[in-house]
Amino acid sequence: MLLYILKRVIAAIPLIFGLLTVTFFIIRMAPGDPASLYLQGNVDPGIADRVRRNLGLDDPLPLQYVKWLKATATGEFGVSFSKHRPVVDILADAIPNTLILTTLALFLNIALGVLIGTLSAVTRGSWVDNITTVLALFVYSIPEFWLALMLILGVSLHLDLLPAAQMHSPNADQLPMFAYIFDLAKHLVLPVFVLGFASAAATGRYMRGSLLDVIKQDYIRTARAKGLPEWKVVGKHAMRNAMIPVITIVGLSLPFLLGGAVVVEAVFDWPGMGNVLLEAIFSRDYPVVIALTAISGLMVVLGNLLADVLYAIVDPRIRLE
Repeated sequence: MLLYILKRVIAAIPLIFGLLTVTFFIIRMAPGDPASLYLQGNVDPGIADRVRRNLGLDDPLPLQYVKWLKATATGEFGVSFSKHRPVVDILADAIPNTLILTTLALFLNIALGVLIGTLSAVTRGSWVDNITTVLALFVYSIPEFWLALMLILGVSLHLDLLPAAQMHSPNADQLPMFAYIFDLAKHLVLPVFVLGFASAAATGRYMRGSLLDVIKQDYIRTARAKGLPEWKVVGKHAMRNAMIPVITIVGLSLPFLLGGAVVVEAVFDWPGMGNVLLEAIFSRDYPVVIALTAISGLMVVLGNLLADVLYAIVDPRIRLE
């Protein structure tokens, strides 16, 4: 398995490199000039040229690409145009916040999706199955930004139950450890719910279809004929095989979670990768955009690799080598 993982990681290097190369040229061909962040009014042309020279924007595009390629190969992402900080420091602040949000949303996606799908499958054709099917399709069709805004209006503004934005309260640094953690948990509830709830609806539908296919197999009939309780037949024999297609969806859901995090973080003003990326795009902060694109591409590759590895764990018949 280690050899397989190593091969997948090596094969992902050209993919990420191609992604960064396309991003490099696209963002530089977009309208706008990063030097305008430092220039106001009728500034002297000599000063404007000096600013562009300091930012490395006065070189021809192919030369800029070669310089960027050399810096990236050494792990150097440069300095942010807008924040005047090393990009590595900005990533170190933003990535953990996004990982907290997406990891909890992924757990909610899996737990709620498997529960809904299993409940719907074992009660196929009943009113429970009909209700869960309709609700799952309804939730899946709701745009994330609309759901986030409705929850802010209802839960935060009208009911005043949970915070509407940010990651911590203004006085969070002065709170004791447990109060600090509880404050963070309150701020996490709404964005995690929005990010994981719609994904759980899709996972539930896949889980239902997969479990219904497994339940029809001969070994399930044999288990029932032996007199095993239904919960044991479903939980021990059927669930494990039904999880294989769901693992694929969970692995592929990571890029969707990262994409959704951009919207969710913008609505809830969450200080993560999505918020930083939006600010960088609007300010033409090339180093930050490329660095975040690299991190996002790496996470997508790792998500797919994790799904492949989980195949062998769930079903020992699958040998990755």
